[in-house]
Amino acid sequence: MPTTPLTQISSVTWEHPADRAALQTLRALPGFDEVVRKIANVFGERGVRNLFLGDAVLVGPTQRPRLHALYQEVLAALDWPNAGQPAPQLYVAQTPIANAGAVGFDQPFIVISSGTLELLDPAEQRFVLAQQLGHIMTGRTTYRTIALIVLFFGMSALPLLASIALLPFQLALLEWYRKSELSADRAGMLGTQDPRTSLMTFLKLAGGRADGDTIDLDAYLAQAADYELGGTAWDSVLKALNTALREHPFHTVRAGELRRWEQSGAYAAIVSGEYIRRGSEAERPLREDIKDARDYYADKAKAAAETVGDVINRAADAFRDAFRAAATATSAAAGDGGPSDAPPPPPPAGPSAS
Repeated sequence: MPTTPLTQISSVTWEHPADRAALQTLRALPGFDEVVRKIANVFGERGVRNLFLGDAVLVGPTQRPRLHALYQEVLAALDWPNAGQPAPQLYVAQTPIANAGAVGFDQPFIVISSGTLELLDPAEQRFVLAQQLGHIMTGRTTYRTIALIVLFFGMSALPLLASIALLPFQLALLEWYRKSELSADRAGMLGTQDPRTSLMTFLKLAGGRADGDTIDLDAYLAQAADYELGGTAWDSVLKALNTALREHPFHTVRAGELRRWEQSGAYAAIVSGEYIRRGSEAERPLREDIKDARDYYADKAKAAAETVGDVINRAADAFRDAFRAAATATSAAAGDGGPSDAPPPPPPAGPSAS
């Protein structure tokens, strides 16, 4: 299906308000910068590539040329900013698990599994590629890579962080990681410009191919709505517990979110040319991001949004208290008279989309 190039589109256009609010909250956690810096320094760019690539195969004009052509279409649709910087490399990794990821610090790249290629049709593969390119164009793959390292190794296997109580950090990091997927889903639909195909991708990721039978997207979307809006207050608590340590939201939740975004008219407006251009983005205070997130969820779950905000605040308080206690103990043991009151330096910048 032909796509309309979204010339000079800024990644702010497709950012989900809950993504921006969760990231701002994560960055505000005392000690967060130190955690990011330590993990990034230990693994480095080459270490990350070695960790995630393994036996993966680099895609190019002669290596999986059809997939390469799909990727070029996605780069054109989202108008990859090519001012002196090459497009991110694309790799295929042999694994039956359907998955894909965008990782790296200074030079992020995309890895898509062979299981994903076997499961999805070419148009659906294009949606997944656009999702991953969307992640990279937001410039936040540093944080996503940190999250994947934490998930891959586990907190207990990272002795460099042993002096910090990390559960609140882990929960806040994964909360943002999940919300970032909602932004990537919007980029996926913009890169594919086929809403039904975009939503069908989640049905297949959740339940597989039809294999000669019939799969019904409308029935799946009704199921997604029932999961999100049905049940009691206790069901909402159970849903939160079920997802607290997951790196991805449930496929039903993502399909429902993306469907509502399309139905709101935002998708059609962007495709018609109404979007934020690069260079015209404006930084906004955290309170405005949180207000957007709260407003977005108000119609379907106002009480749940307030509960989420309370959980985030309590996690921030717990992390702050634990980090200060650890820093005080470390300083006392070293005899340096106590921790410094100087603010931590800013986190390392991810690759820029501008």
